Amino acid sequence: MRDIYEHSAGEDLIIKTSVRLLVPFIQLFGLYVIVHGHYSPGGGFQGGVILGAAFILLALAYDMKTSQEYMTIRVNALFTNLGAAIFIGVGAVSAIFGGLFLDYAALNKLIPLGPIEWHSFGIFLVEVGVGFTVMSIMVLLYWNLSSSGTLDEGL
Repeated sequence: MRDIYEHSAGEDLIIKTSVRLLVPFIQLFGLYVIVHGHYSPGGGFQGGVILGAAFILLALAYDMKTSQEYMTIRVNALFTNLGAAIFIGVGAVSAIFGGLFLDYAALNKLIPLGPIEWHSFGIFLVEVGVGFTVMSIMVLLYWNLSSSGTLDEGL
């Protein structure tokens, strides 16, 4: 029978409870940074790093399997491709409708909202795409580096 004072690394109740309580707030803040990136400091890259750090924190406090329960490898790949597709898609649609790549005013021909509104909404879409991609690549880098490429058991 194990003594109640014995524990191995990574089995600390205080750390696990703190992480379990903090991760939703960290993710909410990451989303806030992404969404308000075109109005205030921050944006897709910074918000994506914050979101990725939340999943890495789960992996550090619990284990990699717990982190992969919340975001599987397939979902991670989906976020990587979806983010890149959003970024490229906004730029390509801008170019198709007569503007330059990421010339958001050209999107006014698609849906007439006005060039100023499209500028704001276009930047928002690009920030979301960058945020998804950065988050998923950051998490995948951690998973690969901590498991020597096997993606099954980390640090």
